[in-house]
Amino acid sequence: MHRRHFPRALALLALVATATTAAAPGATAESPSPATTRLHATIDTILADSRLAGAQASVVVVDTSTGQTLYDRNGDRRLVPASNTKLLTSTAALELLGPGHRFTTDVQASGKRRAGLLSGNLYLRGGGDPTMLATDYDALAAQVAADGVRVVTGNLVADDTRYDRTRLGPDWTWDDEPYYYAAQVSALTVAPDTDFDAGTVIVHAAPADRAGVRPLVTTTPPTGYLRIDNRAETVSTGETSISIERGHGDNTVVVTGQIAVGDEPTSDWVTVWEPTGYAADVFRAALRRHGVRVLGRTVLGQPTPETAQPVARHDSMTLGELMTPFLKLSNNGHAEVLTKEIGRVLSGSGTWSAGLTAISEYVADTGMDTSLLRQRDGSGLSRRNLIPAAEFVDLLRAVRAEPWFGTWYAALPIAGQPERFVGGTLRSRMAGTPAAGNVHAKTGSLTGVSGLSGYVTTADGRLLAFSILLNNYLTASVKPLEDQIAVALAGHRDDDTATARKASPVVPEIPRTPEGVECAWVKPITC
Repeated sequence: MHRRHFPRALALLALVATATTAAAPGATAESPSPATTRLHATIDTILADSRLAGAQASVVVVDTSTGQTLYDRNGDRRLVPASNTKLLTSTAALELLGPGHRFTTDVQASGKRRAGLLSGNLYLRGGGDPTMLATDYDALAAQVAADGVRVVTGNLVADDTRYDRTRLGPDWTWDDEPYYYAAQVSALTVAPDTDFDAGTVIVHAAPADRAGVRPLVTTTPPTGYLRIDNRAETVSTGETSISIERGHGDNTVVVTGQIAVGDEPTSDWVTVWEPTGYAADVFRAALRRHGVRVLGRTVLGQPTPETAQPVARHDSMTLGELMTPFLKLSNNGHAEVLTKEIGRVLSGSGTWSAGLTAISEYVADTGMDTSLLRQRDGSGLSRRNLIPAAEFVDLLRAVRAEPWFGTWYAALPIAGQPERFVGGTLRSRMAGTPAAGNVHAKTGSLTGVSGLSGYVTTADGRLLAFSILLNNYLTASVKPLEDQIAVALAGHRDDDTATARKASPVVPEIPRTPEGVECAWVKPITC
């Protein structure tokens, strides 16, 4: 980890000097240009919307080249950032681990081997990989069989000791626990899909061929780790209303409600209790398919002996490649794994505490004043995270100098781009406006919390860094207000024309998002 120290007082003096010498036409150090005055009025008008009555709003906009602040409303106010927190986690991961970093999952054997008999234990050792699919465990099992192992007299040991055994963030709310965005964190886990929602199982309910019969319930991947309590009913007609819930402390999934004959199956993502056991179950089933019998039991959480011999290995995609599903889809599990991985690599401790300490040191080196913020997890799920908009903008400006910036910038969601792994959480927002294909930014959402922080190129070609944090509102969504600000920035042109001299606000028209589409890119829980 290299250190780059930017004393804040000197940095601020430099920005003031730069802004003075590079002011826009018609502006001085004391007075903004007419166009900037009009931009101020526009954003003020947007923030005066009744949906923000009684709420808190913090907005900062800065020219990344000159350091000139174009707008600052409560920029030093500490607000809950939700998933904007991932800006800190992702940049620190790329710097401290490197874009080429990979997670390794391997299989090792202890004891004597004779012909196809292993007189000892088989160890499945997790390296934290959040992208491990059932097919990857199947490939590991195929390698074990190809190595000549046919019978294991000992146990299958699932080694998750790379990280600690704290599975859930200390501030996460208890009622989030069953949902995919609050999955337990383990160094050994399974993802059911190529969104890589590690630590979850997709539960499907399909109607029976006649009324009065229980629906057919299956899982992806197939696993005996969950116990299905199917209380649902197939009906002849009526609206499908299937509920799929896992209770606290076990892996019993209760399926209730009804589904009509001929209706399409319904699915939901459910977290598992103890992902290490889930991974071991999937791997043990794969061994069985490849003709490898383990006579002993499955044991969780024991370390692999140093004397064990390698049998099979799987390496993940690179961290640079992982940034796309991580940031485009705002994957909370990826953020938490990266936090613990940073701690493990830098200090030998795979804990939230160690990882957050290293992240704090890195972002302080970029110029963020860490005495003004608090980060409690990697993803932003904790409501005890408090980060001012001005600090986000400091980070956004600084990381443009990093060698990995291009990879990271491309991985941010892009407004109005319908492809899921391009537009990500912004795919249905700002389409048909100057912001479409232009705004690269991280979204954030919790109940009563919304954020959008990133970059936009103005109509006259200047790259702006901006952060919008909105807290404590009671309406369903304030994202249209974020979009109006971003579109206004995209259309901003700092010249000295007669039009620019008019200070009256021009609030952009935002295409209305159809009901329910705002979160359609993701599972129907949150976005």
